[in-house]
Amino acid sequence: MSENQSGPAPRSLTEEALVKLLGEQQFGVLATVRRTGHPALSTVLYRWDPAARVVRISTTADRLKARQVRNDPHVALHVRGPDVWSFAVAEGEAEVSSSPEELLAFAGEQPDPAAFLDQQARERRVVIRIDVSRLYGTALDLP
Repeated sequence: MSENQSGPAPRSLTEEALVKLLGEQQFGVLATVRRTGHPALSTVLYRWDPAARVVRISTTADRLKARQVRNDPHVALHVRGPDVWSFAVAEGEAEVSSSPEELLAFAGEQPDPAAFLDQQARERRVVIRIDVSRLYGTALDLP
């Protein structure tokens, strides 16, 4: 584009729009920090709890992302919006937990919670719990 043909500028999403976008999606890209300081990215399935401002991600205890969170809790979750020009990011500090409460909070209602938790223990499942301290994102309104 030439200088006089600039398109629309991206607009920042409101808090309400960010919370809605996070709730409408279930997959995102988790950014953790390697020991070298470089980012590591993983596509993840997540659950968003807007009332608590918490993101939960299920993984196994020995996965790289869980180890990286234990070493450096600073993380971000990038979630794509309805088109390639919109997104939300949830930043915060994370912890890795194998508590029954966190596993059930990720999974939702279970017909047999005890059997579910036994299976989670056998699989060495843990939850990366992100306490979200900052939400941001943009959208680009194209005609």
